[in-house]
Amino acid sequence: MRDLKIPEQRHPEKARRPDNPQPKKPSWIRVKAPSGQGYIDTRNIMREHKLVTVCEEAGCPNVGECWSQGHATMMIMGEVCTRACTFCNIATGKPPKELDEFEPGRVADAVQKLGLNHVVVTSVDRDDIADGGAEHFAQTIRAIRHRSPGTTIEILTPDFLNCAPEVLEIVVAAKPDVFNHNLETVPGLYPQVRPGARYFHSLRLLQRVKELDPSMFTKSGIMVGLGEDRQAVHQVMDDMRAADIDFLTIGQYLQPTPKHHAIDRFVTPEEFAAYEKAAFGKGFLMVSATPLTRSSYHAGDDFARLRDARMAKLAKG
Repeated sequence: MRDLKIPEQRHPEKARRPDNPQPKKPSWIRVKAPSGQGYIDTRNIMREHKLVTVCEEAGCPNVGECWSQGHATMMIMGEVCTRACTFCNIATGKPPKELDEFEPGRVADAVQKLGLNHVVVTSVDRDDIADGGAEHFAQTIRAIRHRSPGTTIEILTPDFLNCAPEVLEIVVAAKPDVFNHNLETVPGLYPQVRPGARYFHSLRLLQRVKELDPSMFTKSGIMVGLGEDRQAVHQVMDDMRAADIDFLTIGQYLQPTPKHHAIDRFVTPEEFAAYEKAAFGKGFLMVSATPLTRSSYHAGDDFARLRDARMAKLAKG
């Protein structure tokens, strides 16, 4: 794991923020430290191919479990993000201008070496690039398809907020199996939590994916424990269903450092179960709502259930 302290060079925009208290984690979200040969093997493959993973950069609590099974979420286009979301531990700043043209091939090599049936590819935001990295996503998808044609591909994209609308077509045309873009939180918290993004733009992005390719699965997720209330979460669910989003994830926000957005509270497992029941009732094909749920946590198993749910729905007519 990378050092989760907050030196000024990693988050210069947060360095002068006052410290927020970090409450003790309850028993239901404590996890074991990463260990085991599977974890070591996955880490070595990532290092060998000079790849960045969101598992490490964002300090995911599930890295030990996922890497021990050979599952890692590849993060393309570097490790420096042009946004400054207050919940995120990925470094912010000015990235190197040029993208690595050989990165898609290295990602494909790693996917093949890990023997993945399902892979998740995400990225930092690159507002400094005209297409936001859309073509780089497409090249990565094509490289994986060429090297591992049996592997299903899930992408977790930025919002392409400052790009021409047509760039989304580049990514959709590459035919990922799942197009994921996270709303992250309720709209009322965007100014504090996701100041560089726009809630309804992100919602429209996912709706547009479905318009371009109705067969493509769409997915989005939010964190809870940031200060939202239950009514606002249910409204987000309704907004997502209006955009025909298939798969919803809900997980507990965990504060990376004292400089990040404060934890409002730890949501109980019983509340997560209630959110899951409500979401299924609203028509989502797949829902994952637990304290440790993250966008790519158990993504392969969840994709199989998502596909089965669609087949069952079609069978009913």
